[in-house]
Amino acid sequence: MLETFRNAWKIEDLRKRLLFTLLILVLFRLGCALPVPYISAGALTSMFAGGNGDMLEYLNMMSGGALSECTLFALGVQPAINASIIMQLLAVAIPYLENLAKEGEEGQRKMRRITNYVGAGIGLMLSIGYYFIIRNMGALSYTEGFAGIFSAVVIVLSFTAGSQLCTWMGNQIDSKGIGNGLSLMIFAGIVARWSSIYTATTNILARAQNGEPFFYIMLPLLVVLALVAVVFVVILTNAERRIPVQYAKRVMGRKMYGGQASYIPIKVNMTGVMPIIFASTLCSLPGLIFRFINLDASSHPALYAFFSVFNYNSALYLIVYVLLIVAFNYFYVAIQYNPVDIANQLRKNNGTIPGIRPGRPTSDYLTKILNYIIFVGAIGLIIVCVVPILFNGVFGASVSFGGTSIIIVVGVVLETIKQIESQMAVRYYKGFLND
Repeated sequence: MLETFRNAWKIEDLRKRLLFTLLILVLFRLGCALPVPYISAGALTSMFAGGNGDMLEYLNMMSGGALSECTLFALGVQPAINASIIMQLLAVAIPYLENLAKEGEEGQRKMRRITNYVGAGIGLMLSIGYYFIIRNMGALSYTEGFAGIFSAVVIVLSFTAGSQLCTWMGNQIDSKGIGNGLSLMIFAGIVARWSSIYTATTNILARAQNGEPFFYIMLPLLVVLALVAVVFVVILTNAERRIPVQYAKRVMGRKMYGGQASYIPIKVNMTGVMPIIFASTLCSLPGLIFRFINLDASSHPALYAFFSVFNYNSALYLIVYVLLIVAFNYFYVAIQYNPVDIANQLRKNNGTIPGIRPGRPTSDYLTKILNYIIFVGAIGLIIVCVVPILFNGVFGASVSFGGTSIIIVVGVVLETIKQIESQMAVRYYKGFLND
């Protein structure tokens, strides 16, 4: 990896792209340190303490801790990501959006414009919801009269404008930098919070010194598990099933075309972190609603009991979380990967899978293989995501969303390295091979 960056630094164009990407990430982190006026961030400390795994903690993780500090970039790129996911789902159900996605560059430009509008709407709704949560926590300087209305407008617009600015900065990385802009900004936020590892280590050592010698064993165990998790995620991200394809020979004039052998690559984890984002968002909604409505146990005992049971460390949460990961994994692949279209493309290009007849038998075979691979990928995602929850419940280690963080970080690093290598191969092919 370091050799790849060293070689890329020698190429002037790539060096400028790397520096531009670094500049945007630095500006993003500076924006995460600019506080929004009229808010006492110290009053929100208890709201994010304890690692209960609700949506607020999830959003805080994605923003690099900016949400807990009530800064300008508190919402981060989450509205843009949610808008992108929603548009991908709507493109399957709405013919107009489906046609736009197939119209080339002009259609993609219109889709991006619509996605930006949807992202702005989501950012506005999240800003309003977060404002009321802050108000219920007593963290506002002004709540009554004209001053209260003015502060509310300023806070909501600041959060919304900050999320849109994050989206714009991510788009700038896409066009003038290296890598996926939104993913890199999430990566920067997650890495920025890794300073808490030192605090967690000191807490473990303190508990060990206070008469709990098991924690002397727990610390190296966590290090080993973290390394194993990283290796496992790398294997899961790069693993693929290659289905062999043989193309028939064709004679056109005096030349013969075709006859070569190829394969169809199917990644084991083709959905990436999307099923985890879906599942985490839905599972964390009850906790967010509980904080928003501020239920009283005596007035609403049934609802209070439900929200109390459905927490990050409960068995109900774990079961629903696992089922949602599997369901969203199948669903997300179904809208992105169509075996019938692949079978038709193979038949048009005179390609066949050895031992499988063209047409419907090919699509049925691809569907069978795809279902098997999807299940294996879902099991891999479950392993990575459930282990931190078990540690949180059994040992009391605050590692909520640790699996999500690892998958995002490893996936972004691998994707960025691949983009750098492809850019090097295009711009400096001979020198790249010599290195």
